[in-house]
Amino acid sequence: MLNHILAMLACILMSGYFSATETAFSSLNKTRLRAMAENGNRKAALALRLSENYDRLISTILIGNNIVNIAVASIGTILFTDLLGQKFGTAVATTVSTAVVTIVVLIFGEITPKSLAKDHPEKFAMFAAPILKGIIWFFTPLNYLFSQWKKLVSKLFRSAEDTKMSQEELLLLLDEVQQEGAIDESDGELLKNAVEFGDLEAQDILTHRVDLQCVSIDATKEEVAEMFDRTHFSRLPVYEHSFDKIVGIIHQKDFYTGCGITEQPLKNVITPPLFTHRTEKIDDLLQKLRASKSHMAVVVDEYGGTLGIVTMEDILEELVGEIWDEHDEVEEAVREVDGNTYVIDGAMSLGDFCDQFHVHTDSESVSVGGWVMDVLDCIPQVNQTFRYENLEITVGKVEDHRVESIQVRVPEEV
Repeated sequence: MLNHILAMLACILMSGYFSATETAFSSLNKTRLRAMAENGNRKAALALRLSENYDRLISTILIGNNIVNIAVASIGTILFTDLLGQKFGTAVATTVSTAVVTIVVLIFGEITPKSLAKDHPEKFAMFAAPILKGIIWFFTPLNYLFSQWKKLVSKLFRSAEDTKMSQEELLLLLDEVQQEGAIDESDGELLKNAVEFGDLEAQDILTHRVDLQCVSIDATKEEVAEMFDRTHFSRLPVYEHSFDKIVGIIHQKDFYTGCGITEQPLKNVITPPLFTHRTEKIDDLLQKLRASKSHMAVVVDEYGGTLGIVTMEDILEELVGEIWDEHDEVEEAVREVDGNTYVIDGAMSLGDFCDQFHVHTDSESVSVGGWVMDVLDCIPQVNQTFRYENLEITVGKVEDHRVESIQVRVPEEV
């Protein structure tokens, strides 16, 4: 009887070991383990090598766990039959054995070890790795048979499902990592911007032609100097006849020489412009700007006219956020009037607006002002009001048929 009890305890102990090992290797952070291995931790290196062949690892664990669980059930049946069989009958002894073994295995062979391993997966994986290496070697023939069986099943039930992580899943993963404190908020935003970077197009970040500061090819030197002084820009697009014909870019360093304003004609100091289509991905555009050693690209529409410009700074701001210099004026896109009323800049990104007020829209407009025109389906008038989802929106300032600002009222929470 004592031998049976000791054998059961050994099997339960091994069941807990296998259960904890399974949880540890499925939950561990490989990056953290790799860092410890690179610092000379041999157990971390061994655990990392074992985790690289996860199919063989999990097969070994499942074989071992099933063997010890079956063994503890069989030994338990023998033990309780000897204890209770003569007095209460074999059926009662078997029932009691099943109940007791199930409870004991659940508590000490499954729930408890898995909970402990989940809290410290790397530590337990390193602890379990040396023993597990020997068990894997011992079960090599069985692992080989099961690997062949898996290949056969995979061929029979071939799945066309794409197992690659989607962008949405990656963004959710970054949110989880940020919430767990592994990265701070600024690093999290930078990583999210990098993930979304490839989806943005030139039309999403351009400065529209109505906001362009350009000079004519026929402008006087005084007019060009005044434009540089007023805008504080280091580069200005140069047009001929109209904004739809940008003929070059003039650099402030080329316009001003050591002796003052250059004496050369304006057409001799401008550099050729880089043109791009409005649907060009900004990561591709960035490569073009770098290759041409340019800092500004002219975005054209489907008719070949000028839609706007994109600068190197515009692209970089999509990664790192707003870049301010000493001449920039800080403009708040959202200004709170009271607890539930806000004034919104019409140039605010529509995506940022939807995130701010938790609304959804299928509009293709880039800015809030363009979205308002889409919703109203007309040129908005000052004080024109409409409702969108739970928001009460009033058109604020309109200039040159463009919505400069709106007022948003959010209903008070009941």
